[in-house]
Amino acid sequence: MGDQGRLYVNDDVVPAYKKIIPFADLILPNQFEAETLSGIKITSLETLASAVTAIHKIYSVPHVIITSVQLFKLSQSGSTPPPPENFLTVIGSTTRSDGSPRLFRVDVPALDCFFSGTGDMFAALTVARLSEAVSAVDGLRTTKSWLSPDDVAATDLPLASATVKVLSSMHSILERTLESRDAELAVAVPALEGEASAEELQKRDYLRRTKAAEVRLVRNTRVLRDPKILFKVQDWKKEDLPKDLR
Repeated sequence: MGDQGRLYVNDDVVPAYKKIIPFADLILPNQFEAETLSGIKITSLETLASAVTAIHKIYSVPHVIITSVQLFKLSQSGSTPPPPENFLTVIGSTTRSDGSPRLFRVDVPALDCFFSGTGDMFAALTVARLSEAVSAVDGLRTTKSWLSPDDVAATDLPLASATVKVLSSMHSILERTLESRDAELAVAVPALEGEASAEELQKRDYLRRTKAAEVRLVRNTRVLRDPKILFKVQDWKKEDLPKDLR
């Protein structure tokens, strides 16, 4: 629907999104979309937890992953230290039988490049990895919405396992993409014939950089199949939850 504080769609489209979400078992909003869906401005770890809880409750969605949150920008009132500024945090949750959240987080280093299509890649990999993780648990595949029993800790959820694998694959692929991009941009390009305006040169440079940053997915399929686990799932500390969830 949008990102970075603005909608990509018309305002009158948002209700249509909200109307179909209850039919989903898993949604993957970014921070702005999570705020739009929950009606809660995310300014702290507590409001972040409240937003996820509201999405679970309002839309009856059992699995939620907020794909990118910069925790260092949020106010810190609990005991959990924020990651450094060059990190992004992915927040996930699977509900218990009473609808309450089981929150976990994974911190990942941010890469200094704009990549196109990473949201689609994250979504596709998450569906595959969640199915794989659920299949590894006896009897879970036959349960409604693949909901784990209430005694399963947040960090042991299939959704948590899937998220770590997905992020490990993506980080490795994007690192390789950066290496290829830098090598491609290091090659000199011929000058344009005749006089070129500053606008033409800027457009040419933008298109060149964008093309060089296309995700090298096919050539790195082995990283998709068998990723090296690079990150660790962290539990959500009680002190960072709203009082009604502690």
